[in-house]
Amino acid sequence: MGLLCSRNRHYTQADTEENAQIKLLFQTGFDEAELKGYISVIHANGFVVNKFSLVNYLASLKRVVDLILAIMRPDCGSCTVVSNVLEQLLHDGSKELAQSDTDSAKYVLSNENKEIGERLSDIGGRFEYPRLTKELAQDIETLWKDPAIQETYARGNELQVPDCTNYFMENLQRLSDLNYVPTKEDVLYARVRTTGVVEIQFSMPAELFEPCRAQLKNACNNPVGESKKSGEVYRLFDVGGQKNERRKWIHLFEGVTAVIFCAAISEYDQTLFEEDNRNRMMETKELFEWVLNQPCFEKTSFMLFLNKFDIFEKKVLKVPLNACEWFKDYQPVSTGKQEIEHAYEFVKKKFEELYFQSTAPDRVDRVFKIYRTTALDQKLVKKTFKLVDETLRRRNLFEAGLL
Repeated sequence: MGLLCSRNRHYTQADTEENAQIKLLFQTGFDEAELKGYISVIHANGFVVNKFSLVNYLASLKRVVDLILAIMRPDCGSCTVVSNVLEQLLHDGSKELAQSDTDSAKYVLSNENKEIGERLSDIGGRFEYPRLTKELAQDIETLWKDPAIQETYARGNELQVPDCTNYFMENLQRLSDLNYVPTKEDVLYARVRTTGVVEIQFSMPAELFEPCRAQLKNACNNPVGESKKSGEVYRLFDVGGQKNERRKWIHLFEGVTAVIFCAAISEYDQTLFEEDNRNRMMETKELFEWVLNQPCFEKTSFMLFLNKFDIFEKKVLKVPLNACEWFKDYQPVSTGKQEIEHAYEFVKKKFEELYFQSTAPDRVDRVFKIYRTTALDQKLVKKTFKLVDETLRRRNLFEAGLL
């Protein structure tokens, strides 16, 4: 869902997988040991294993994505949990694709690739995975190019196929190299499903905020956030938005500076991982309403990140926005970039309406900002956080009677 945010002057570097992407986004850098430590996360995103039977068994794309990463780590038996949980879901999803399409033959694996499919299926059924070799990478690459796989991938929104699938498929040979060290792109593309509550502490370069610091300093007689070499330190609490996760972060509600709510606007035609007949955007809408109306957030600032815009701008030209019930009143007006902007503004307005249903427009003690974000764009994320920081500083000065 998003993040609960506060600032803290006491910073202790946490060497965890969860803070790696934050660290990279603000270019504080990695050494080689840290990068290698992230391999298991990347491999959990990218290894795709397809399970086929010899007759009419469709490509199980989601399973393929989960196995690419796991297979590079011989000791990663725990990764089998994910694959085993998904197996039945994918099997059912594949059958559903065939049943809903009169031309079901296009989902059948070609004869020359069935042996590869069976071989990879056998690997997927093991408790422990072998290391990803060049030979295995070649098999997966061959299977990925099969027309049946591509037809299935084209309907990936119905099978919970991760957004990073294509990226990892295009980099199989590099991932399988014996001397493989993750690149910054690998780390950013890796997806880790948030469970429980994860605290992330990070600092941003002080010079990033000098312009807004100077502006605020001139607004009052007191110094504002004197520059320190390490910059401001933030404490983010990353929380899962799934229904079964929400009870785990109730105790974090008190005393946070702001809520950063991340909404993936590209997922308007997709269903939930845990409830495959439930639209993701509808779930996001209900969650946003629920969080807005929590009593402990009555005066808390909200920063809404409309994320995955890079995926949204490609999808919205192909998949109608009104595929989502919440957007059923949407009417296209143009094509190309103009239509993309029109669709984005429509979604933005929908979220604004939700906010102002719970907050009077003239409220000045509760800041609400919406940002268009692409989490993989380091420059954009830095710019966004700079704006967030400035907004929070202004609010603090207002509460202190200095503005």
